Order: sequence, then C-alpha cells, then structure tokens
Amino acid sequence: MAEEKICSEITGTVWKIEMGVGDSVEEDDVIMILESMKMEIPVLAPCAGTLKEFLVDEGSAIAEDQVIAIVDT
Repeated sequence: MAEEKICSEITGTVWKIEMGVGDSVEEDDVIMILESMKMEIPVLAPCAGTLKEFLVDEGSAIAEDQVIAIVDT
C-alpha cells in the first residue's frame, strides 16, 4: 500500500481529532479540526484509504506544512 502524508495548512493547535487510527476514510472526510486565531479549520482526507497514524494529539501545537497524519491508500 502507498502512503499519503497529510500536512497542516496553518500554524495553530489541534482542537479535535474526529476519526481514529484504522478508520476507513473517503476523499474530503474531516479527520481533525485545527484552531488558529479563534477559527476552526477542518483537515480533510486527501484520498480514500485507511488512517494509519496520527503524528499529533489533541492540544498539540503545530506548524504550517507539518505532517500531522498518514493515510494508507
């Protein structure tokens, strides 16, 4: 299986993780929500597959372009 890395588009905080490792996802499913400047920004799955790993936890500070999750396609 190939891996697709999901990167943060913003600097902020992981507000809520919506799915779990091992869950099946479809393209554009919301996998987590980030918070930045009091705005909630959804992180969408870039492709269909299975969530392999989260590289952050709820409450983690993240940087723009940081890899935050991996999907097996």
